[in-house]
Amino acid sequence: MAPDKRRETGLAQEACAARYLMQQGLLMIESNFTCRVGEIDLVMKDGDILVFVEVRYRTRTDFMNPVTSVNYRKQQKLLRAAATYLKFRGLTDRVPCRIDVLGIWRTDNSDEINFNWIKNAIQPYC
Repeated sequence: MAPDKRRETGLAQEACAARYLMQQGLLMIESNFTCRVGEIDLVMKDGDILVFVEVRYRTRTDFMNPVTSVNYRKQQKLLRAAATYLKFRGLTDRVPCRIDVLGIWRTDNSDEINFNWIKNAIQPYC
């Protein structure tokens, strides 16, 4: 897929993810926060909790579930990007927050959209 088409698809899926999560009661704060160490697709609030969301989209799931595509390296980038976001926005590390992963895929031969939302999917290793 061409880079422009890939980016366009990514933005469309992130918008779809934002709508889904808002229907689940989350409040949208920001999208596509980019910093030196990485990007956060969506920043939302779930009550008092700041939620960083990684959106993963796949057209086919017979090879890999979208959620399982978040490997160790990507997890580390997300943790660093979340810490950078907190610092950049003047928030302390005491702000309750979590990192969720939302997988999106379409069922074969259908327009049906499927979601797999893993709350608190990525946690810092001590």
